[in-house]
Amino acid sequence: METDEHQRLIEKLRRIEALFADRAATHGEKAAAGKAADRIRQRLETFAQVDPPQEFTFALRNPWSRNLFIALARRYQLRPYRYARQRRTTVMVRVPAKFVHETFWPEFCELDQTLQKYLHEITARVIAESINGDNSEVEVRSGNALPGSAPEFAGQANGEE
Repeated sequence: METDEHQRLIEKLRRIEALFADRAATHGEKAAAGKAADRIRQRLETFAQVDPPQEFTFALRNPWSRNLFIALARRYQLRPYRYARQRRTTVMVRVPAKFVHETFWPEFCELDQTLQKYLHEITARVIAESINGDNSEVEVRSGNALPGSAPEFAGQANGEE
């Protein structure tokens, strides 16, 4: 990952957090993210006084979104967890509903969309440069699959379910 791209991504994520803290981000201000997080934690405390925490279940389908979600929850001093026998992709949080709906989930979605776009661009570039530059979609054929054709493969590349 190039250093300039990395720094731009970090700054963009900080600006998103500042936006959800109702404050404009100053370019290059390292303390902005910390101050924004403090402001959001204060909002969470205010919501908790009038809206008792509820247990929320989140199903996060990819490891990057899951890691981002957990980091964001911990940033706001929430304690993400899951119950025994729940899938690893399930994350539980006890938090006021108003905070989830007005702040936490919209912020997570914005951060996740930014991160996913960045990861997609990097992945496409690495594959194009190292494997094959043709990134067009697969051919769509009319008709049905041939009888007795190979069974569908539904495995995971990393071996996880």
